[in-house]
Amino acid sequence: MRITDLLFSQGFGTRRLCAGLVENGLVEVQGCPCHDPAQTVDVSTAPLHYSVQGRPWTYHERAYVMLNKPAGYECSHRPGAWPSVYTLLPPPLRQRPTAGKVAGVQAVGRLDQDTTGLLLLSDDGAFIHRMNSPRHLVPKLYEVTTRHPMDARQIERLRAGVVLDDDPKPVAAASAEAAGEHRLLLTLTEGKYHQVKRMVAAVGNRVEALHRSRIGGLALPDDLAPGQWRWLTADELALLKA
Repeated sequence: MRITDLLFSQGFGTRRLCAGLVENGLVEVQGCPCHDPAQTVDVSTAPLHYSVQGRPWTYHERAYVMLNKPAGYECSHRPGAWPSVYTLLPPPLRQRPTAGKVAGVQAVGRLDQDTTGLLLLSDDGAFIHRMNSPRHLVPKLYEVTTRHPMDARQIERLRAGVVLDDDPKPVAAASAEAAGEHRLLLTLTEGKYHQVKRMVAAVGNRVEALHRSRIGGLALPDDLAPGQWRWLTADELALLKA
């Protein structure tokens, strides 16, 4: 692959801009300076390390990243009252091309602005569809803080299923268990609008804080601080695709 095509595929701008980065000596591949925009690199070399303007990167054919979403951010490219969660990512991730168009990575499902925790982002449409599709029943674990104490009756109703106002069919939690007087561990396999908050409200309580700590077999790492992101490892991606 030409170095300009590699940089373009990784979100560093148009091919003309990428050629300019190379010509100005701002790109290194595997530790070696690159000055020729026509230079080719072997992207099958794993991992392929390169740097742009002194910042190290690793080539990824597709982007799979995790973000520890803090409160106060919307999962939208066109946010309203709150800043976009995409502003927490570096420009190359926001500018990766898909089908020839700059689309960047997309959130795999959304978290409300006041909800924190594990958020996946990717430019792989098939992966996003699989993770979001209710047919695949990908479990998502939420740590819920409630306004009022959760009692056994409320927890049993969540397990049995509650009716939400937009669907006559009951929606049940895959699992629900108390983790304290005002703490609830709730696992869902669907992704309806404000689902956790509406389910808790349906049993007569109210969500005060909401945190997603796991998707499928992937848990949010303890060392990933709010607002930080990183690439998924091959093993982590395998957990999600299993």
